[in-house]
Amino acid sequence: MSNQILEPTPELSKQLHEKVVEDQSASSLVNRLRTKNKDLQTQSVNTYQQFWNDSSNNNEESRATMYKTLTNTYYNLATDFYEYGWGESFHFARKSIGESLRESIKRHEHALFDAARISSNMKVLDVGCGVGGPARECVRYTGAHVTGLNNNDYQIERAQIYARKHEQTGHSQFVKGDFMHMPFGDAEFDAVYAIEATCHAPVLRDVYAQMYRVLKPGGYFAIYEWCLTDKFDTENAEHQRLARAIEHGDGIGKLFSTRVALQAAKDAGFEIERAQDIAHETRVGNEIAWYKDLDCGVINFSGLQGFARSQIGRVFTSNAVKVLEKVGIAPKGTVQVQDVLVTAADGLVEGGKAEIFTPMYLIVGRKPLN
Repeated sequence: MSNQILEPTPELSKQLHEKVVEDQSASSLVNRLRTKNKDLQTQSVNTYQQFWNDSSNNNEESRATMYKTLTNTYYNLATDFYEYGWGESFHFARKSIGESLRESIKRHEHALFDAARISSNMKVLDVGCGVGGPARECVRYTGAHVTGLNNNDYQIERAQIYARKHEQTGHSQFVKGDFMHMPFGDAEFDAVYAIEATCHAPVLRDVYAQMYRVLKPGGYFAIYEWCLTDKFDTENAEHQRLARAIEHGDGIGKLFSTRVALQAAKDAGFEIERAQDIAHETRVGNEIAWYKDLDCGVINFSGLQGFARSQIGRVFTSNAVKVLEKVGIAPKGTVQVQDVLVTAADGLVEGGKAEIFTPMYLIVGRKPLN
């Protein structure tokens, strides 16, 4: 394995993703893998694995200082698999009995939009917008204009494709930028939100401070944060293993505790109105655990994405990727990407069942009027 770090520049993104495949059919993942620049894909896999394997960059300091390289490289590799297996909104949600994953995701998003007091004609910022699934839902649900901020060129391109498809180009825009140094003026937005995205920040207080800066006085901030819970024991080797699996499998330099996240929001200047881990809150209408769709049994016939997440579907996808890589259709290293995502899924399910991890620590805050 080469020890050279391949920086995920905009130029590299264009070369890596030589042809952007717009459909989400059963053949879409194969088509996307087939059209990658194979040499750059392999080098990107090697770059990502250096942060976790036998390398001088396998340490918290390197992952923190090189967070942009870590996160961008991860999403250059993982985005196609995310869309194939999960859809356009890259986040979790608790479900009610009889509710589909997509329905639960929409309901989860609506709850956050309501918490941020988003309404028609507001100017709203989505921090770490992915391929724009939540932003598009925010436009539909609230009538606001949403700006999606993302530092990954490939995801920005895909978000713009979806915006055109859904005829939302006049109601949304997607901006390339680092959320630690946002390319916006002070007090530019009426509301800001983030859904399972700011966990990629090396320092939570600093990204929250940026959200505070661009928010208008009196405006609301609402986030779902990935955190370790109070049940996480730093002296427990199994807990440490699960945290590392989630970090490695999801491109996160370091997971922080709910206490750190809450204090970071306070330190950024927000008046906190609500702080609650809603991941393990079982109630009527919210009966099914957030990780259930990663742990959906031997076989699932709810659709392509449901099948892909089942045990048989995972084996099928893994074997298919191995064949595609062996015959040269998929770039070398694609099997490693699939293995990383399986590591993520297993760590998330086990961490969720042990209640040492939450993907939805809800923080709602308000920027003071003066």
